[in-house]
Amino acid sequence: MARLAVNVDHVATVRQARGIDVPDPVLAAGLAELAGAEGIICHLREDRRHINDRDLRLLRDTVKTKLNMEMAAVDEMVDIALKTGPDLVTLVPEKREELTTEGGLDVKAKEEHYKRSVERLKGAGIEVSFFVDPDPGQIKASHQCGADIVEIHTGHYAEARSESEAIEQFGRIVTAAESAAEFDLRISVGHGLNYVNVKRFRTLPLADEYSIGHSIVARAVLVGFERAVREMIELVKDF
Repeated sequence: MARLAVNVDHVATVRQARGIDVPDPVLAAGLAELAGAEGIICHLREDRRHINDRDLRLLRDTVKTKLNMEMAAVDEMVDIALKTGPDLVTLVPEKREELTTEGGLDVKAKEEHYKRSVERLKGAGIEVSFFVDPDPGQIKASHQCGADIVEIHTGHYAEARSESEAIEQFGRIVTAAESAAEFDLRISVGHGLNYVNVKRFRTLPLADEYSIGHSIVARAVLVGFERAVREMIELVKDF
């Protein structure tokens, strides 16, 4: 049975729009767990545009399931992760000008750099995931760098403009997942998934976990956070 991990970044985005202290992503994480989510995700960006150091600290103190800290593979963030002790770190690319993460890591281009980050994190008992495009070459490079998990970027599938394009992009995800399974990597998927396009993943039993944030937060504005999480869990639990 697939698990749902809820990303609370966009709760913090709403908070930062007014520069005040509500809504609180830490409270949202608690509601997500009460609704049945089996993980909480937050991305501490270098520019602190949404999640901040206070959020991360309190999430580590309060999350009862699994805390997944998304971050760039830079010394500052590795140091913070080592101090905070999340259950899992997901290494992601990061550009200051992007609205959200636009694609996967180019692991092949900087394998030695990523190996050093992985060694430091795993040396402290923190599992490491790589956020990569659905490319078998990037999957292999992630394995060579010591990743425990790969999160396959589903953004191009989610942004498909036609059914034929969606089928083509989903086929790339399936191929990448099969490649990850050959290396005994655990598999998660995420980026742009919502209550409609996630249904196709019923045919991808290799995925262990779904990392979903924006669509849940958007739904929560209309129906409440717990209900929004429960509705997504109902969709993915039997995948």
